[in-house]
Formats: sequence, C-alpha cells, structure tokens
Amino acid sequence: MATPPLLALRDTLVTFGGRPVFQCISVGLGRGERVCLVGRNGGGKSTLLKALAGVIALDVGERFCQPGARIAYMPQEPIFAPGQNAGDFIARSLSDIAGEAPRHRIEAALDEAGIASDRILAELSGGESRRISLAAALAGDPDILLLDEPTNHLDIAAVEALEARLDAHAAGLLLISHDRTFLKRLSRRTLWLDRGRLREHDRGYEDFESWSETVLEMEATERARADKRIESETLWLREGISARRRRNQGRLQRLFDMRAERAQRQSLRPAKLGTVGAQSGGRIVAELDNVTKAFPGEPGIKTILDGFSTRIMRGERIGIIGGNGVGKSTLLGIITGALAPDSGGVRHGTHLQVSMFDQRRASLDPDQSLWQTLAGDGDTVVVQGRQRHVASYLKDFLFDDSQFRAKVATLSGGERNRLLLAQVLARPSNLLVLDEPTNDLDIETLDLLEEVLADYDGTLLLVSHDRDFLDRLVTSVIAMEGNGVVDEFVGGYGDYLRQRNRRAAKSLPKAAARSASPAPPRERGQRPNWKEQRELEDLPRRIAALEAEKSAIEKSLSDSDVYARNRASFEAASTRHGEVVAEIAKAEDRWLFLAERAEKTRAI
Repeated sequence: MATPPLLALRDTLVTFGGRPVFQCISVGLGRGERVCLVGRNGGGKSTLLKALAGVIALDVGERFCQPGARIAYMPQEPIFAPGQNAGDFIARSLSDIAGEAPRHRIEAALDEAGIASDRILAELSGGESRRISLAAALAGDPDILLLDEPTNHLDIAAVEALEARLDAHAAGLLLISHDRTFLKRLSRRTLWLDRGRLREHDRGYEDFESWSETVLEMEATERARADKRIESETLWLREGISARRRRNQGRLQRLFDMRAERAQRQSLRPAKLGTVGAQSGGRIVAELDNVTKAFPGEPGIKTILDGFSTRIMRGERIGIIGGNGVGKSTLLGIITGALAPDSGGVRHGTHLQVSMFDQRRASLDPDQSLWQTLAGDGDTVVVQGRQRHVASYLKDFLFDDSQFRAKVATLSGGERNRLLLAQVLARPSNLLVLDEPTNDLDIETLDLLEEVLADYDGTLLLVSHDRDFLDRLVTSVIAMEGNGVVDEFVGGYGDYLRQRNRRAAKSLPKAAARSASPAPPRERGQRPNWKEQRELEDLPRRIAALEAEKSAIEKSLSDSDVYARNRASFEAASTRHGEVVAEIAKAEDRWLFLAERAEKTRAI
C-alpha cells in the first residue's frame, strides 16, 4: 500500500487575471521522494510550487498538509525585507519551518552559506542570495523541500556540492530547474506541466525526452483522427445542407466545437527562436599575449589573470568556467576590448562586431514595454539587417499578444532573459558574447537557444554554469581556477573534467620531474614550428615505447622472489619505474599542449 503523502493538492484551479494557469490538478509528495517539475516558462510551474507551499490561495480545490510536517520553500526570486540582515533572515526562516531556532543552528546555516550574520541582504550578489536561501531551507531539517531554480547564479562547484547535499537528505524533494545534469542526478519521478495539464511519469528526468516524445506522438495521432472526423462532418454538412430543411443541430454544434478545439491547438504554435548569422570579419578575433589583470581586494590585491596568453579564431566556440568572483566577466571585458589589461598585449581582429548578453540585464528598462524595448515608438525591428514586424519577432521568442504592451517589470526572470536574447540576437555581429544566458530559462527554450547558436557561423564566447549546455555547444574550455590561474582544454565540460583529473592524478611524479629540471613556460596561441611539428608526430611512438617499458618493469617486479634474489636489481627497477611514469606523464602533457595549439592555429 502506498504511503500517504505529507503534502498534496486535490482538484485544484488557479487563475491569473481571470485566465486559468492550471486546473483539475492533483499531486502529492511524500518523505524521501525525488520529483522534478518541468514545463515551459510561464506555464505555471512556479505557481504550482507556490500553491503546494501555501503561499498563494487556490480558486478551487484543496491543499492538504499532514499536521506537524515541516515544509521548506525556496522561491525563484528570494524575497528579503528592507534592511534585513542574514542572521535575522535565517532565524525567521527556521522559525517558519520548525519553530524557534537555537543559536547554534542559525550560526551553522550562516557558516554553510559563507555569509556573515550582519550582512545586509539587499547588498548580496545573486549567488550569495541563492546560498543564503538554500542554507535557510535546509537548516530547518524539513520533511518536504520545494526548490524553485536552486542552481541559478551558483557556480559549478556549488551546484555539485548542492547535488551531494540534497542526495543525502531524507526530505521529500520537488525541484524546478533548467539544469539537465542536476535533474538527472536527483530526480526519480517527473511531473510535466503542459498547457495547464499535469502529466506524471514514474521515472526521473533522464527518461523525460523519450517519454515526452511518445506522449506528443500519441497526441499527434489523436489530432489526425480528429481532423479526419472534421473533414467527414464538413462533407456531410456541405452535401446535405441543400436537401435538409431541418439539420441536425447537435451534430452541427459538435463540428463547430471540434473546429474551435483545432483552432486552440493551432494557437499553441511550435516554439522557435530567431536565426542569427555572423557578419564578415578577420580570421583572428582576439589575441592575448602575457596579459595580467588585478584589482584591489580583501585582504590584498586580487589577481584575475597572471601572464595569460591565448588566440581566439573565427568560428571557435569557447566556454569560460570558474567559481563566482574569479573574474570571468573581467576576462570577457579584456577579450572584447571593454577593459584594458594591467600589462601584456591585446590585439583584436578586423571588422569586429560584438553583441553581448549581460547577465545583469542592464539594457532592459523595467518601465518600458516589450514592444518599446525592441522597436521604440515604431513597429519594426531590424534583425540581422532585415526588417521584421516587432509582433512577429516577439512571437518567435514565445511571447503572447497580451504581453506586447506589458512592462518589462511584470516579466518573470525567464521571460526577461528571452527578451534580452531577442535584443542581442537582432544585432549584427561576428562575436557573440553570452554571460550566463541560461539562468531562469526553461529546458525547451534552452534547446531552442542551442539550435540557434549551433547555426551561428561567427565566434561564440559562453560563460555558463550549466554543464549540459556547455557540453552541447562549446569546442574548448577556458577554466579560471582563481588567483590568476587560467588554463585551456579541448572539448566540452566533460572533457575538461577528464583532462583535469588526469593531470591531477599525475601531479606527484610530474612534480618530481619538474623539481629536477623545470619545464620552460608554455607559449600559448603561437603556431608550432617545424621542430615542434616533428615532435608532435614522434610523441605517440615515444609514449608507446615508454608504456611498453613500464609494462616490462611491472612484470619483472611482479615476481615475488625478485627482491630475495637481487635486492639491488629490484631497487633499480623500482626507481626506473617511477622515472618512466613521470616521463609518460610529461610526454602526454606535451602532446596535448602541441595538439591543442595545432588545432587552434590550423586555419591560419
């Protein structure tokens, strides 16, 4: 027998402005369940979460919460009282979840968030606001956790730490997130809110795409049957109308109802984003030579770049990753010419046209309408040099007619991001810079954005904490590790992880080799000369020979009597084994460096 839910909605209806957001919805959540809620932006996911949390009233239906159950809810946009500090916020949140909170629990939550008790919440960054909200929700030891976009503004390390924390927590969990990797690792059941209807699947998000495709195919089949019925009824109406003075009014009404239903289906247009093409420009986009950049900080100077060199070629798709505050936006500023380095050289390609998506959305005026944002007082917008009617262009970005004249301030976070993308993608460019474009976007919009960017034939610089999005789009990664340490890796985020872990595994023998003979500094962004090209071709043979020697040594050392027979020979073989391991690591790193550089300069 199934365990009764701790929290549930039964036959609920919620309206907004007289229009149903969803209706006839029933859903329950028990302790220990792992559920994700997916659907389009504006489709009612956040509203459903608020209804479960008891934050909004239901128009119809009822909400059930088992007496004594502790419910923790984290909204998509944290709401802080004016002048409230972090300590007061944690104390109030814990008292809402589990009653009066002891001081040590408040301090533990503040420590987990990494935020001082006297910090004023209005001064926090997006990532800090997210961390304090999560810490408050988790500290109350809830039975049910309702989390709306918990990964927004968190860096990758923080997202992975949150994954581990939630995976170990015993609470029932209902998640809204655009981070596919996050959902795949945590969910065991999927709720799909689609056109006001809630569908349920007893498997996690990993199975969502195949399940949803099956559902949509079944709907398409049913629509085809309905269309045939409409054709049949229309034929009956046309052929029989002249012969009948009294038509079957019931049958006629059914025909009109079916037509209305089809018209409603057709109004649910397939989502799409506008296409974007690159303007002409030079082969080299930007070249950084031994660039350094630092800012005053606490307790001293904060180094962003320390002798970083790279060359960015036209058509490359580069992901920039790193923790919050390490300087990703600063690096973008130097690459695009918006910031000057403290030292080193920066050279830009010819005819560079930059279009930038700013995560702060500074170019959006909250008091302007969507129409004014794109077209001003006119009714057309120039998209990649071609005039489009603003209404048609807004529809491409999934906005309804009723939203065209609404103020930007009334939009959700995801809708504001879509509007900013519409603004950015309309501009002619050959360098597209996207600084955290995925925050607040639903998964369907992410898919569409991915398709648009895949067709872009210019250069793409992408800052994102969305691991799946990076893997799907970028061809190389610049990893900012902090304290001026910056490195480059071929491939997506998964490739970066594998290469970084491989380097870390070899760090001990490599350190010994470096202490004996320090390696010359890497020269980034330069074409391999003929000597290096020959070295690149010879290295695989050298690595294979070293691997063969390593295997032979290991085979000789596996003999249990070798130490007793000849101790000196055993010690010599052991020493040589360590040397060979270090040489293999050094040769593999050298090959990777030369191969990366050859790939980056192939088109020069």
